Amino acid sequence: MISRIEEIPVNVRTMTHEDLASVSDIERQSYSFPWSHGVFRDCLLAGYSCIVLDHLSEVVGYGILSIAAGEAHILNLCISPEFRGLGFGERILDDIIDRAHYAEVNAIFLEVRPTNSNALSLYRKKGFHKIAKRPAYYQASGGRENADVLSLVLRPTKP
Repeated sequence: MISRIEEIPVNVRTMTHEDLASVSDIERQSYSFPWSHGVFRDCLLAGYSCIVLDHLSEVVGYGILSIAAGEAHILNLCISPEFRGLGFGERILDDIIDRAHYAEVNAIFLEVRPTNSNALSLYRKKGFHKIAKRPAYYQASGGRENADVLSLVLRPTKP
């Protein structure tokens, strides 16, 4: 049984239009209220840093990072359900953080459901801290769900 990412050949690469069907499939498998194919396409067209985790020519995860005005915002990060728990989320997050460092941003921000304990654990492991709450941010069954806003400071802002 494979239990660690080191045992599985993976490659982080730039997302292409050809990846959109696979990315959309993973999104639909993962969320009750998924992003549409068009939202992912628009992220590519807008020039966001869109990456996929490739395993034997199969997309098994993805991340979307927006960079502007000295800040970065993780818009989406997801791993295919059958590949969770193997360190793939951490692999994509490390790449995203590296891209933000390379872009010389001051901080990375993201929203996460407070009920997503696996994601929260990963973000905390990487040094993210809760800085705010966005009420009724996420669509949820029976209404709306709050989001925790997390931040990772990469470089202190200059006065």
